[in-house]
Amino acid sequence: MSGRDLIDQEEIHSKVLRAGRRTYFFDVRSTKAGDYYLTITESKKFTHEDGSFHYKKHKIYLYKEDFDAFKENVEEMMNFIITEKGSEVISERHQKDFKKEEETIGSEAEEPTTESFTDVDFDDI
Repeated sequence: MSGRDLIDQEEIHSKVLRAGRRTYFFDVRSTKAGDYYLTITESKKFTHEDGSFHYKKHKIYLYKEDFDAFKENVEEMMNFIITEKGSEVISERHQKDFKKEEETIGSEAEEPTTESFTDVDFDDI
């Protein structure tokens, strides 16, 4: 790779978003013609049983002519998710007491036990 190619790949502006095992890199780079484009890289850390680890990376190249459509689609999908499911995170990974839907279906018919709460009758007080 020539010195000019290295300059073309130079990051003009960068931002990092760390999110648990995932890290997102937002990098503005320059084309050979001197225009800018955006790369979005997801890097996910995987740990092996022996304690060693490796990263898997996925990259998106986003060019200016696609910005408006990309932004519209991302906003539409994010708004759909928030409208349908709210902004609260619902997952096994983020909630220790999370139960899968099939687990809760069977338990809905069960009578509550006194292990989970105390029966208190306010007339007794």
